[in-house]
Amino acid sequence: MLKVIVAPVDGGWTVDVEDIDNPMMFASGRAAEDAARDLALKLAAAGADVELELRLRNAERAARFVVLAPVEHEDRPLMIRTGREAAVA
Repeated sequence: MLKVIVAPVDGGWTVDVEDIDNPMMFASGRAAEDAARDLALKLAAAGADVELELRLRNAERAARFVVLAPVEHEDRPLMIRTGREAAVA
């Protein structure tokens, strides 16, 4: 499973795909989250299952999603929010 992480850095936010040394930099967290979500959905549409993790400024995990590749009878990926915060909502 590929892991896409949105994390704070000095001067902005980064979107990083684990094991790929080519992070994307953004000035706002919202732009980074949007790009990471789009990337996760595109990777899943191409057949890869993806874990998407969003971190806060203090490096704590804000949210975690699992994006599953489409199964035979589906035409798009499935994004599921996971973790304790999903059960509380």
